[in-house]
Amino acid sequence: MRILLRKEIFWVVVLLVIGVVALSHTSKKVMGVVGANSFTLEGLPHRILLDTDVDTDDLFALLYLLKQNRSEFNVEAVTINANSWVDAGHAVNQIYDILHMMDRDDVAVGVGGDGGILEDGTILPNVGGYLPIIDQGYTTVGYCRYRQTIPNGQGGRLDVDANYGIRKAFLPQGRRRYIPLWQPTVQQVMIDKISAGPITILLTGIHTNFAIFLMSNPHLKKNIEHIYIMGGSVRSKKQTGCCPQNNSSCTPQQCGEPPGNLFTAYTSNPYAEANIFGDPFAAYQVFHSGIPITLVPLDATDTIPLNENFYNTFEQSQNTYEAQYSFQSLKIARETWFRDIFFTSYFMWDSFAAGVAISIMRNSNNQNGKNEFAEMEYMNITVVTSNKPYGVYDGSNPVFDGLDTPKFNLTKGGVHSGHVQTGLQDPFCIVKNGKGKCQDGYTAEVAGPEAVRVLVATKAKSNRNKESPLNREYYRSFLDALNHPQHTGRFNFKTQFPYYKEVLFRPDFGSNKLGKTLVFDMDMSAGDFLALFYLLKVPVEVINLKAILVSPTGWANAATIDIIYDLLHMMGRDDIPVGLGDVFAMNQSDSMSIFSVGDCKYSKAIPHGSGGLFDSDTLYGLARDLPRSPRRYTQQNSVKDGAPQLKQPLALEVWKSIVETLDPGSKITIMTNGPLTNLAKIILSEKNTTSLIQDVYIVGGHISCGDWDKGNVFTIQCNKFAEFNMFLDPLAAKTVFDSNLNITLIPLGIQRRVSSLPGILRRLLQDTKRTPEAMFTSRLLSMLYGLQQIHILYHHMDIFSGEILGAVALAGDLKPTVQVKPVKIFAEGVESKDGQTVIDEKDGKLVTIIENVNSTAYYDLFANRLNDTKQSAVIGSFDEQRRQWSRPPK
Repeated sequence: MRILLRKEIFWVVVLLVIGVVALSHTSKKVMGVVGANSFTLEGLPHRILLDTDVDTDDLFALLYLLKQNRSEFNVEAVTINANSWVDAGHAVNQIYDILHMMDRDDVAVGVGGDGGILEDGTILPNVGGYLPIIDQGYTTVGYCRYRQTIPNGQGGRLDVDANYGIRKAFLPQGRRRYIPLWQPTVQQVMIDKISAGPITILLTGIHTNFAIFLMSNPHLKKNIEHIYIMGGSVRSKKQTGCCPQNNSSCTPQQCGEPPGNLFTAYTSNPYAEANIFGDPFAAYQVFHSGIPITLVPLDATDTIPLNENFYNTFEQSQNTYEAQYSFQSLKIARETWFRDIFFTSYFMWDSFAAGVAISIMRNSNNQNGKNEFAEMEYMNITVVTSNKPYGVYDGSNPVFDGLDTPKFNLTKGGVHSGHVQTGLQDPFCIVKNGKGKCQDGYTAEVAGPEAVRVLVATKAKSNRNKESPLNREYYRSFLDALNHPQHTGRFNFKTQFPYYKEVLFRPDFGSNKLGKTLVFDMDMSAGDFLALFYLLKVPVEVINLKAILVSPTGWANAATIDIIYDLLHMMGRDDIPVGLGDVFAMNQSDSMSIFSVGDCKYSKAIPHGSGGLFDSDTLYGLARDLPRSPRRYTQQNSVKDGAPQLKQPLALEVWKSIVETLDPGSKITIMTNGPLTNLAKIILSEKNTTSLIQDVYIVGGHISCGDWDKGNVFTIQCNKFAEFNMFLDPLAAKTVFDSNLNITLIPLGIQRRVSSLPGILRRLLQDTKRTPEAMFTSRLLSMLYGLQQIHILYHHMDIFSGEILGAVALAGDLKPTVQVKPVKIFAEGVESKDGQTVIDEKDGKLVTIIENVNSTAYYDLFANRLNDTKQSAVIGSFDEQRRQWSRPPK
C-alpha cells in the first residue's frame, strides 16, 4: 500500500510538471510567432510590462493595451501586486482568463513569491510583494498597516476579487492556472522580461513589486526605457465624493478638499493617493531610481470623470467581448457602490494613464511628452515616507526603531526616520476638529536634493471634435480601441462552448424522512471542503444539510465562496443556500467608518503566500477542476436569460430563513470548522436564538497537556498554546463558550491523532472503483501531502486533514471516547494568550470533549462514505462539462 500511495503522489507531481512544461512550451511557440510578426520598418515594437492591482479600472488599462497594434506595442508581461485591492489567487486567475479571451496566452503572468527581507535589510530572492517593504519580514505573514484603508468586503476587495460576480459569469476559462510552487513569481517575470532588452514599465497599483526589483537588480536599470505611473496627487483639489449638480439627496464626501483620495482615512491622511500610500517607501525608491518617469496623478484623472455622456455612449458601443466585459463591470460598479455620486466619483484612472503612455511612446521623438490626451508639465517631486519631526523613534517605524544600524543603510535623522502612519485611527495623525496631519504617500513638490524632475500630466485634453457628446479626446480613443475588430476577444464563457447550457441541480427527496437539520459553518480551508464532501455523502435520512455559513476571517478570502457553489453543483445540491459572514473578527472593524475597514490583529496570522491564503483561494490550484456552477457571488439582484441572479445573502439572512422554515418543535444542529464569528453573531442577534439550537459541534481549540504540547498558531511566536480557529476570533469564541449552548468540542489533540495524510490516502486508494468526489478528494490530499514532503512552507498541512474529524463524529459513525470538562477561552486582547483554551473548574463551561477515536475505523468510515455511489456527484468535473458543452446533446 505504501508503494500505491507513492505512485499516486508521483503521478500527481508528474501531471503537474507535464502541464506546466506543456504550457511553457506552448507559450514559447506562440511568443515566437508574435515576435516574428512584430517587426516594423522602424524596428521592434515597444515592449511593455504592466504591474497592476487588478482593480476594475486596471482591467480597462490592460484591455486598452492589448488592443494596440502589436507592430508598435507588445504587452509582454503582467505582474500582480497583491497588497492592495485584490488577493493573489483571485487576481491571477482573472488575468489568465482575460488573456485567454484575448488570445494572448503568450503573455507572462507573475504573482507572489515567498522570499523575505532580513533584519539587516538583505532582500532575499522572490519577495512576493504581499506586504509593504518596511513591514516585510522573513515570511509572508505580516500586518496590514496601509492596506487596512481598503474596504475588505463589499465595495472593496471582495468585489474586486470577484469583479462583482461578473468575472465568473463572463470570462472564458483556459488551461493556464495557478499551481503551487510552479506559478512564476513577480520577481522571476520582471527579471526575465527586463533582462531581455529595452522595456517600458507601466505601474497602475502599489509600487512594492517594482521597488523590490530595482533594489535587488540595479544592474538592470539600464534596460528600462521609461516608467509610467498612475498615482499620486500633486496640486489636485479633491473631486472624488462630489455630488452632481441639482441633486439634493446626495451627500458630498470631502469634495473640494486637497489633495488625496483615501476615502476611508481622510481624517488621518488627506494628502495621499491610494497607489502611493499603499507602500510609500517603495514609491520613493521608484521615483528616486534615476529612470525617466511620467506621472499621471489625480491632478489629471480628476479632469476626466466617467461622465453620463461617456457612459451612455459606451452602453451603445459594445461590439466586442472586451467592450462588453468592461461595460458590465462599470454598470454594476455604478449600481451597487457609487450610486448617485458615480458620475462625479469614478474616473478614467488607469486606462487614461495607459492612453497617455501609448501616445507619448508613439511620439517618442518629442522630449516634452507631447501626446493626444493630456497636457504635460515638468515638476520637482518627492514621495513623503514619514512625518516630521525626523529622528524621533516612537515605535512606528520598523526600519529605524530598535536598530543600531537602520535597514537599507538609511540615514539617521533623514526623511525616512519620522513617524510612519500605523493605521486608520493612528492618534499621531488625527487632529481634533481638523483634517488629518499625516502625509505618508504624498507626492509633494519640493526643492533641493530630494527633488526628482518628473513629467506630470496636469489635465485631460478636450475632444478636438466639438460636436461630439464625448468631451475628452481619450474617451473616443478608449471606445474605438475596445470596439476595434483588430486583436479582439474570441469568446466569453458561454460562447466558448457551442452547446453551453445553464443547469441547476436540486434533489428530490420525495417522502424520505429527513434527518437532523444541520448548518455547517466553514472558513473555506482545504479541510473544510473535505468535511463538506463527507457531510453531503451522509444519508439525508441522517443529516439534512440545510445551509452553509462562511467565515471569511480565516484561511480564505471572501470571494472564495464561489468554490463552495461549484462543489455543491458537482454534488447536485444547488438547493443549499450559502451565507457570507462578517469579514472582520468581533471588535476588529472600524466603528468610526461607514466602510468595511478595520484591523487585522488576528487574521494577520494567516500567511499570504504558499501554504496560506494564495493556496486556499485556489484550493491549491484544483478549484478550476470543479464543475462550474451557475451560482456565484454577485452584488446584484437581476434577471438574466430568464433566470434570477440573486445578490449574495449574508450569514444572518440565511440563518433567519432556515429558522423561519423549521417545523414546529424542531431544532438546528450547527457544526463549525473555522472561527466562531458567525455563531457568536447568531447568539447575539436575538434573545431566544439559543433555544432553537439543539447541539453545536466545534472543531477547534487546544487543551494543552503541558509545556511540550503546543498549539498550532505557528505564525505567532509569542502564543504557544492557542489553536487557529479560536485565535482568529477569540472574542467570538468566548461569546459562544459563555452561552448556554450544548457544545461538543473536537480539539486539536484528537485531530492530530487522526490527521495522518498517508493514513487517509492509503485507505482512499484501496478502492479500485472511486466516485468523482473520492477522486477529487484523493487529488487534494495527495497535493497536500506532496507539498508537505517537498517544501517547509507546507509543513502544517496536517492541520487541514484533521478538520475532517468533526463531520465524521457528527454523523454518528464513530464511537468516540468523551469526557465532560469545564472549558474557558481567553479573549483579553493580549496576543500571547488570546484564543487559548483551558480547563477552569471555577469559571469554565461544561463541554463534551472528544478525547479518543479508533483511527483505523475513522479512515475506513471516511473512505467508504466517499466511495459510496449513493448521493454521489451528478457531474464530475469541469472537463466533463467542457465535453458536454462541446458536442450536440443526445
